[in-house]
Amino acid sequence: MQKENLSQRTAETLRAQILEEKRYQYGEKLPNENELSETLGISRTTLREAIRILISEGLLVVKRGRGTFVADQFDQYTDSSMDVQELFKMKVTLRDLYETRLIFEPQAAALACKRATDKEIEQILALGEECQRQVKLNPQGKDRIASESAFHGAIIKAAHNDFLSQFMPTLTQTIEQTFALNYNLDVIAEDAYKDHILIMDFLKKRDGEAIKSAVTIHLHHAVQHEKISF
Repeated sequence: MQKENLSQRTAETLRAQILEEKRYQYGEKLPNENELSETLGISRTTLREAIRILISEGLLVVKRGRGTFVADQFDQYTDSSMDVQELFKMKVTLRDLYETRLIFEPQAAALACKRATDKEIEQILALGEECQRQVKLNPQGKDRIASESAFHGAIIKAAHNDFLSQFMPTLTQTIEQTFALNYNLDVIAEDAYKDHILIMDFLKKRDGEAIKSAVTIHLHHAVQHEKISF
């Protein structure tokens, strides 16, 4: 526990040096392991664990054969209405939200294939078509956001599992945060349109195993385009 706390504290120190003190700039390489661990007064093992934490958050990246760098992707998110610290926190939140969806949503879709009534499937498909229409009409519009939530939410409800239904706010928050981050939305929409076709097709066929794969791929597409690291 003490070792874990030291790693966390070291990660917090490095995070502050990057985001607050501006000691290391975006895209800049960190000092080598020996130098940095000596500067921070910690072991190399503790430093590696702290770096691993910041890599999982997307703040640091390892470039094979070159070293560890501050991620330059934050520059791409620069928005006059949102500071870097706020954007960083949003990306960490998104990582956790998508991770949670990847745990429960593919299985919920498989259960929906098994348990949904014919009428429910008909309603889900109608919501899916509306979502597709909104993707083409305005991929970044409010109606697109609402239609995305309605489509995926209806699939979860059709699983007829009260516990899974409690994850609905996670679904809604993920979609809203993705649009709030406002990064790569057009590319995400392009992949989402294709993914939705597969999801609806497998739902019509009540193919639970196939829809699990389709939903997993759909979520991974968004994660990759948002440059989120687990």
